[in-house]
Amino acid sequence: MAFVAGNRKSMVPLRLHDVPFLLVASCFVLTCIFVYATDWFAMPSDVYRQNKIERTPARYALDLAARLPVIALVFAGFFSVTWRPIYALQATMSFFVIFTGISRAKFKFIREPLIFSDIALVVDVFKYKEIFYATSLNVFFWIFSFLYVFGVTGLYFYFEPHILPDSARVFWVLVGLAVAFGPWLALFYGPVNGPVSRATQQLVGPIDIKKNTVRFGTFTSVVLHFIIWLGRRREKIVHELSVMLKSALHDLWDPDGDSEPPLIVVWQSESFIDLRHFEVKDLKLPNLDRLRKRAAQWGRMTSVFEGGYTLRTEFAILSGLQPDDVHIDASYPYLSASQYTDVVWPNKLKVAGWKTQFIHPYDRTFFLRHKAMPQLGFDHMMMLDEFDHNPERDGPYVSDQALTKSVIREIEKDPHIKNFLFVASMANHGPWEAGRVGNLTDPVEIYSELLRRADHALGNLAHHLDTLDRPVWLLFYGDHAPLLKAFADPFPDPRTDYMIVPLGRARAHSQRPVPPREEAPWNLLGTLLRYAGLSKELPAQ
Repeated sequence: MAFVAGNRKSMVPLRLHDVPFLLVASCFVLTCIFVYATDWFAMPSDVYRQNKIERTPARYALDLAARLPVIALVFAGFFSVTWRPIYALQATMSFFVIFTGISRAKFKFIREPLIFSDIALVVDVFKYKEIFYATSLNVFFWIFSFLYVFGVTGLYFYFEPHILPDSARVFWVLVGLAVAFGPWLALFYGPVNGPVSRATQQLVGPIDIKKNTVRFGTFTSVVLHFIIWLGRRREKIVHELSVMLKSALHDLWDPDGDSEPPLIVVWQSESFIDLRHFEVKDLKLPNLDRLRKRAAQWGRMTSVFEGGYTLRTEFAILSGLQPDDVHIDASYPYLSASQYTDVVWPNKLKVAGWKTQFIHPYDRTFFLRHKAMPQLGFDHMMMLDEFDHNPERDGPYVSDQALTKSVIREIEKDPHIKNFLFVASMANHGPWEAGRVGNLTDPVEIYSELLRRADHALGNLAHHLDTLDRPVWLLFYGDHAPLLKAFADPFPDPRTDYMIVPLGRARAHSQRPVPPREEAPWNLLGTLLRYAGLSKELPAQ
C-alpha cells in the first residue's frame, strides 16, 4: 500500500513519515511515557504519598495497564481527524496535562482531585465564575486558549504531512473515526455497558477519589468512574434502601393530639462555621448561643466534604443516605435524583400530606436543582427569580435578612397545613473581597461580619417561629467550612455547626440545656422527626 506525505511538499522534510507504522507506534509510546511521568502532578506530593496503597507487583502492573486503553483512545481521536502522528502526540500530551492541571487547581481550592461529575459542571464554571473562584477565566484566557488550540493545530497542519493512504481515503477516514470514537459510543449500549461497568468496578474497587487518582492518573480515573456511574443499576439498590429505611409518619403531632398542624423549617446556612471553635475571641453570635441553650440537640456536624459542593451535604440531609449508600452518585447526586425519589424525606412528607417547599435565592439551574428538587418531592421552588435582588445595590447574594422575610411570608400563606420548608442561604458564600462589606478589606473580618449578620437573621426567624400557635421545629446547620484560605488552608476541623430547636407549641418550657453532640448530616432530619414524635422506624419486611 502506498503512502504519501500530503498533497504538497512540506517546507521541512520529515523522513519519519516514510515509515508511518513505526512513527505512529513511536509517538504513542512517547505519549504513554509522558502521561505516566506527569499524572502524579494532580495532587501535591505529600497528599500523593499519603494516598498510595500497598499493591502486589501484579496489581501495580494491572493498574498501569488500565491507563493504556484510555491513552490509546485519546491518541486515536486526535490522529483520526488529522492523520498526523506527531500532532496526535502533542495534542494527547496537552490533553492529559490540561486535565492534570485542572485537577491540581481544584485540589488547591477544595482538596479534592478532579472527578467525572465535574465534567457536568463545566458550563456552570464558566457561567458562575465568581462562585467557583474562576474569575481568571476571562477574555485573556479565551484569547490564549484560542491561539494555543487553533494556532498550534494550524502549524501542525502546515508543517507536518499527513499519512493518510493514497487510495480509498474515505474508507480509511471512516475506519479511523470508528476505531477512535466507536468504543466511547459503545459504552452507552446496554449489552456492552453492563459487562464493561462490572469489570471496571472490579478493577477500581471502593470509590476513593484520591486513591484512585494515584492508581490511575486523573483522566483515566475520571473515565473509570464515569463508566461505573453509567452502568450503575440503581433500582435494586434503591429498593433495598427503601425497605431498610422505611418509616411511617404519624397523622398526629404528639400523643395528646394537637389540632394545629406542624411546621418544620430547615435552614442550610452557606459556609457557616462558628470561628470561636478556633480561638477567635472577638466574634459574638448571641442568637446562636441562645438557641443552643433551647435546643433538643446541637453540636458539630460531621463533614461530607472539606469545603465546597453544597449539594452533597444538602442531599445527605434531604435523603438520609450516607455517601456509601449512593456509591458513585455521591459526588453529584442530583445527576440521578429521580432514582432516589421513593427514599428521600421530602417525598415521604409529601406522600403523608405535607406541603414541601424549597427556597434558595440563586439561579434555579445551578447544580440542576430545577430538575432535581421536584424529583425529590418538593411541590414548590422559590428561587432567585422570585427575589427583588440587584447585585449592584445589594451585593452579590441575597442577604439572610431578606431571605428570612421571604420565608416568613411563605409560612404565613398557609398557616393551617403541615408545612416543610427547606431554605438554602447564600449570603456567607465567598469570595470575601474588599467592597463586599462596608470598608472591610481583610477576608477573615469580612467573613466574621457575615456570620454576625447570619446570626441576626437567625434570631429574627426564630423569634417569629416562636410566636406561632403551632408546633414548630427548626433545624439550622452550616453546609461546609468556608474556603477561607486567609484563615486556614485547610480548616483544622471541617465539622460545621447544627442545632435542632423546638419552637412555638413544640417548645418545652421546662427543658434544660443539653450537652453538645456530634451528628452526621444524613441523620439530622430523621432525628428531628423522632424528637417531634412524627417518625418511627419500622422493621424491614
